[in-house]
Amino acid sequence: MGEPFEVFRLPEEYLALRDSVRELTATRITPHAAEVDETAQFPAAAYAALAQSGFHAPHIPEQYGGVGADALATAIVIEEVARGCAASSLIPAGNKLGTLPLLLEGTDELKDRYLPPVASGEAMFSYALSEPDSGSDAAAMKTRAVRDGDDWVLNGVKRWITGAGESLYYTVFAVTEPDAESDGISAFVIEKDDAGFSFGAPEHKLGIKGSPTRELYFDDCRIPGWRLVGREGSGLKTAFRTLDHTRVTIAAQAIGIAQAAIDAAVTYTGERQQFGQPVGDFQGVQFMLADMAMKVEAARALTYTAAARSESTSSDLTYFGAAAKCFASDVAMQVTTDAVQLFGGYGYVTDYPVERLMRDAKITQIYEGTNQVQRIVIARELRKGRNR
Repeated sequence: MGEPFEVFRLPEEYLALRDSVRELTATRITPHAAEVDETAQFPAAAYAALAQSGFHAPHIPEQYGGVGADALATAIVIEEVARGCAASSLIPAGNKLGTLPLLLEGTDELKDRYLPPVASGEAMFSYALSEPDSGSDAAAMKTRAVRDGDDWVLNGVKRWITGAGESLYYTVFAVTEPDAESDGISAFVIEKDDAGFSFGAPEHKLGIKGSPTRELYFDDCRIPGWRLVGREGSGLKTAFRTLDHTRVTIAAQAIGIAQAAIDAAVTYTGERQQFGQPVGDFQGVQFMLADMAMKVEAARALTYTAAARSESTSSDLTYFGAAAKCFASDVAMQVTTDAVQLFGGYGYVTDYPVERLMRDAKITQIYEGTNQVQRIVIARELRKGRNR
């Protein structure tokens, strides 16, 4: 029957990629992570380092100037960057989220125009689905796009947009046929300099502070008709197809954050002395570390499995994407909270990274679909038999 155990080892090219990203992160990204968090400034140094190495948007196909990384390789990149700086990991994750609608449904004209600048590092791409009154209920969005001759004119507001203000391009979803409900939503590409398009003030957030989050405002924003992504009315289907794939990237981000917390906790408990011995020698501490490690390894296995589904024609990507995102982000929150506990009072101050990791972990349970919504998705897919 052969050697089945080799099945569970990453191929050498993925291991080499992991080592390369890990080294880059350790030398050029992690040293700035605390400052990025403290100042809430976009991690320009991390962006430069990632772009120089092709890790800022590794998923872009080679025909558009990218490196053509598959979903697993992209997840590994995001995991390793998140291990050093969660805010910086949103550079590759956000670029995939913003550009995937074009890769899935865009015309050749759209891809040829907008993907090469992202691949070269000249531009970032953001994704704009949520609104002030439309979060989990995406079909309730109010932003409108009205046809005017060969153009479209947009009016409305988008909220919680990752990379807003830094990105040059935005995939924006808007209602084009109000009476058609979920079939009346379309997707468009908006450029930062488009007339009638502006940004709100940066949000003051609990975590991932170096990744800008702002509102988008559309005030009679006129764009040419060729910037429609896919056919008219297919926008919500495109949005959900995109999220099936990119929830894997959030799972990878969560794993990176959790692994960083384990790394810090193992080191600290091995050095911290209490009652004449390292606190890591106490059985209670060892049990906590063991539980943290087991959960992260399980989350990583599920996430890599979901990444493999992302590259196949499998009908169960929705199930695995939701399961990976939900499980990995719950694990990240548990593990980072336990890491703070293991540090004691030192875990609660900014001298050590675990309080930042705990704050960064929380958002992974919320964005790209709350974990409550993911559980609904998982249950629906179970009833369809999609996990079998």
